[in-house]
Amino acid sequence: MTEQEQRLAKWFEEKGPEMLALTETLVNIDSGSYDKEGVDAVGRVLADWLEARGIECEWIPLAERGDAIRAVTHKDAPGREILLMGHRDTVFGKGEVAKRPYSTRDGRAYGPGVCDMKAGLVQNAFILAAFAELGGAPGPVAALFTGDEEIATFHSRPIIEAEAKRARAVFNAEPGRMSGNVVTGRRGGVFFVAEVFGKAAHSGNSFHLGRSAIAEIADKIGRWFAMNERFADRNMQINVGLVSGGQSVNSVAPYARCEIDLRYRTPQDRDDLVAAVEEIATTQVIDGTRGEITIRGEYLPVAPTEAGDALFRHYRAAAGDLGIALDGEFTLSCADSGFTAAQGVPTICAIGPVGGHAHGPDEYLEIDTVVPRAQAVALAISRLGPETA
Repeated sequence: MTEQEQRLAKWFEEKGPEMLALTETLVNIDSGSYDKEGVDAVGRVLADWLEARGIECEWIPLAERGDAIRAVTHKDAPGREILLMGHRDTVFGKGEVAKRPYSTRDGRAYGPGVCDMKAGLVQNAFILAAFAELGGAPGPVAALFTGDEEIATFHSRPIIEAEAKRARAVFNAEPGRMSGNVVTGRRGGVFFVAEVFGKAAHSGNSFHLGRSAIAEIADKIGRWFAMNERFADRNMQINVGLVSGGQSVNSVAPYARCEIDLRYRTPQDRDDLVAAVEEIATTQVIDGTRGEITIRGEYLPVAPTEAGDALFRHYRAAAGDLGIALDGEFTLSCADSGFTAAQGVPTICAIGPVGGHAHGPDEYLEIDTVVPRAQAVALAISRLGPETA
């Protein structure tokens, strides 16, 4: 490594305790996707930290979800920006931190969102600070901190796509895989809300006059789950995660609803599978009922590209020079990286610190990966070189 690269690597080694301290602060703030106040509180901590180091932050307000925050260093440097991404929201509701705040044991850190992805947010902030302090960035380096990734990024997606249009490369700080690998391919996903409208009636005296929305949606749910077998060759998955309906125990249900999560691999698969989901939603087995379905949110897949593969090889070489052995892998989950990849920007995902069991009570972060993973991204960025026309 060059003298400048050695300085960069040493800088992160010295900042390890500070990185963990900031991670603890962020983890100990409830920031579920629907908790705008909490998501913005995480944003305020990050913005204050960055601005204290001379890095200007722009707040992009969103009325219903956490605001987006854009921070940039070397903003006057020539060329398109190198973009770091991360989301501040978690899947956990208010009060989760009180039940299980940040803690450490046996080389791991625990707490809601510790790896997915508050440690990744810290990584991005420190990478910006490193280049701001030491110099050596080959162009503008920007970080975008959004607030609704866990619910399909409905509000932040246009912001991400606009940012991608001015980027030459994207590093998304989702947690590194439990294997230590990064992600070079992801499935896309579609979230639906399906509703069935029936007719209420007394469940004793006039049961025959009713049209049960619950019975109708139960039949549909069975058919949606059967798609997992019907399209088994498509590397797809469908799940009904929420169901509700009815007006009272002694009534035929006039209304029922459910929420559906569909995962797919390619754009063609998406069109075919969405059509199959919608056909089930609108085809009735009980006369007198009616079904409707809407798309509530959508993720795009990260598909392999020549430019994406080249960026991965570049990153892997930098990691290798730091003694980090890793590979790229395809993962079944979705992320915001799909939106940048769909814009044609070379994108690597899951370059954050390694962790596991995200979304669960035993979510963890491998503490000894915090510094090396930040070093690897920073080194890869520094080696990109100035952009040429």
